[in-house]
Amino acid sequence: MPEPGPDLLRRTLLARPGRGQAVVTILLFVLGFAGATQVRSQGDDDYSGLRQADLIRAFDGLSTSTDRAEKEIDRLKADRDDLQGSTSSRESAIDLAREERTSLTILAGTVPVSGSGIRITIDDPEGQVSAGVILDMVQELRATGAEAMEFNDRVRVVAQTSFEETAAGIEVGGELVEAPYVIDVIGEPAALDGALDFPFGPVERVEEANGTLETDKLDEVLVESVAKARQPEFAVPEDDR
Repeated sequence: MPEPGPDLLRRTLLARPGRGQAVVTILLFVLGFAGATQVRSQGDDDYSGLRQADLIRAFDGLSTSTDRAEKEIDRLKADRDDLQGSTSSRESAIDLAREERTSLTILAGTVPVSGSGIRITIDDPEGQVSAGVILDMVQELRATGAEAMEFNDRVRVVAQTSFEETAAGIEVGGELVEAPYVIDVIGEPAALDGALDFPFGPVERVEEANGTLETDKLDEVLVESVAKARQPEFAVPEDDR
């Protein structure tokens, strides 16, 4: 008597597979893997369906785009270098202008300054030290590199400063100064000191007038008085003519 349908199906599934069934199973697996691989390859490769001429045109387009991008990068780099160079030149010019302005204001005596230098003290008990002796001393100090000079803590000496003898005494820059004369000078201390003591120099001439001249080398000299800025009356820059 034939077995019922459900029992026959269960026995067939649970039975040990034969050689034919195994071969069929392997073939089905291989065909399924190949189909999946082909589908994935077609989806990933956009150029797989192009002809050779189309591929050449596509590659030429990519090459042209790359060249254009590289040229744009080179142009931007050149612009960057130009900007950096211009900025550096401008900053250098500004720094130089600031240095020149600082030097000019110091030489003009319009700002307080400090630095190493010497302090000169001239005692003139008999009032015989003349304005000419003082002026010659100032000239010697300037020639030796004096950068700033001040009399008695209140008169700044600059290029236009005058030295005159009056009935009341010596006037420096229009202001009366009295002995002892204390002159603070900023510059190289040893050089400034050497500019005073030589044959027929300031030290000897002050002593001939029965006075004394002494110097002290200092690490820091303060020159706090300032001169009034003067506007030229006749001289004008050549560019303004």
